[in-house]
Amino acid sequence: MSEKIVTLAELKEHNTKDKLWLVLHGKVYDATKFADEHPGGEDAILSVAGQDGSDPFDDVGHSKEARELLVDLLVGKIEGSA
Repeated sequence: MSEKIVTLAELKEHNTKDKLWLVLHGKVYDATKFADEHPGGEDAILSVAGQDGSDPFDDVGHSKEARELLVDLLVGKIEGSA
């Protein structure tokens, strides 16, 4: 089964706490249910809702465990990513 392709327009529609998607390194994740649990606070994750959060994610230096949590949040990949 191929990965879902998410358009930029579709991504931008998911930019609130109730519909929170973000891109990390070309992959789209649904972090809606995770926002309340985010260790850095919900504002940190909301600041990248509906957009590419790769740089902020990398700048913080997320742990291996944090990266493993992403597996269950995967929606697909952003249109045009390799």
